[in-house]
Amino acid sequence: MQISVIGTGYVGLVTGACFAEFGVNVLCMDTDAKRIARLEKGDVPFYEPGITELVAKGISQSRLSFTTDLTRAVDHGQVIFIAVGTPPKKDGSADLSYVEEVGRGIARTMTSYKVIVTKSTVPVGTGDLLKKVITASQPKKVLFDVASNPEFLREGSAIEDFMRPNRVVIGSESEQAAQIMKDLYRPLYLLETPFVVTDVPTAEMIKYASNAFLATKISFINEIATLCERVGADVQMVSKGMGLDHRIGSKFLHAGPGFGGSCFPKDLAALVQMGDRAGYPMQIAGAAATVNTQQRERMIAKIKEALGDLKGAVVGMLGLSFKPNTNDLREAPALAIAQELMKQGATVRAYDPAALEEATQTLAGMIPCRDPYEVSTGVDALILMTEWNEFRNLDFSKLKTLMRRPILLDLRNVYESSRVTGFGFRHISVGRPAKAPDQPTK
Repeated sequence: MQISVIGTGYVGLVTGACFAEFGVNVLCMDTDAKRIARLEKGDVPFYEPGITELVAKGISQSRLSFTTDLTRAVDHGQVIFIAVGTPPKKDGSADLSYVEEVGRGIARTMTSYKVIVTKSTVPVGTGDLLKKVITASQPKKVLFDVASNPEFLREGSAIEDFMRPNRVVIGSESEQAAQIMKDLYRPLYLLETPFVVTDVPTAEMIKYASNAFLATKISFINEIATLCERVGADVQMVSKGMGLDHRIGSKFLHAGPGFGGSCFPKDLAALVQMGDRAGYPMQIAGAAATVNTQQRERMIAKIKEALGDLKGAVVGMLGLSFKPNTNDLREAPALAIAQELMKQGATVRAYDPAALEEATQTLAGMIPCRDPYEVSTGVDALILMTEWNEFRNLDFSKLKTLMRRPILLDLRNVYESSRVTGFGFRHISVGRPAKAPDQPTK
């Protein structure tokens, strides 16, 4: 089968490269000529483990190619995936202008039957909107179907998520389109991957409901963490005790500075907007977003309490991306917190294995460093913001000789307090009692 993917961002490129690995002939299209030129050379413009190798393999085996020509892309694919951006508008609703633009372009150049699939996260009703846009823009009537195939890719493990997904969701009003989509995913049948085949609006809602629920779990455990601090409980043990209940599960129950990234914040906002437009306020989704904003404020207050006056303080920040194994800085808690610390007079020294260059361009005045130990030189506190693996076994003896004050603000609860305080550090985490070197740890 031959498919085309419109948009070579994170979702589009991972989708194209993984389908090529399935043996499908894939043509990826983007209007950004510089990006396409880079991709043709195998140069991937973002960090994701394994994607560079997969793109190179697809190119070398002539199953993956790139173009800026929409007509060529439409002619190439029996199935055309739309994977363009749907950024939030000022009111939080999803901006579908790129999706509509692609739809009009497909309509003008389509000469035979196509299955046009929304891969981007789009609000309920987009499938109907896209169908109307394409129909209205066709110079002559050509049959087509619109389907929804939402992605569930976690940054940092996207290839594994595509190759071994928990489920594949296909929304279609057409039996023919649904069958073509199932044929496309046939390699997953060997893994006994569950398929959810439904109508388009339900498929669109599954994506938003899933992300909103996961975001709510994070905000819930962060609220519990704050309460734990005030009553003397340990949120990590609370999370463990909760997570062992199979009805709840252990994932997304890790207290920290709040969620970020390209999905949860904007999808919550879009879901709230959908509820408002439907006349039904989404109270839990709205509360999850509010708690997430407040969590960043609580982290700033925690840092300020540890250091006293921020004016003139020097802090080191380990990790800037919103999660490990990605260079994605969208809605990253670290950037928001660093910006506020600097606004209040602190100097911020920072290191991230993948996102450092972009972060220092985004946040002027932050001092980039080449490793955790350069970050720590002369600082009043070290803040662990993103749980990259290389931060999980720091040399505390070395850090203590470099830092002005031995304070670790462990905002991802990576370390046990007994280990940190044993090296003479004060250990401050999230949802657990702060520990000083002379305090015994229970």
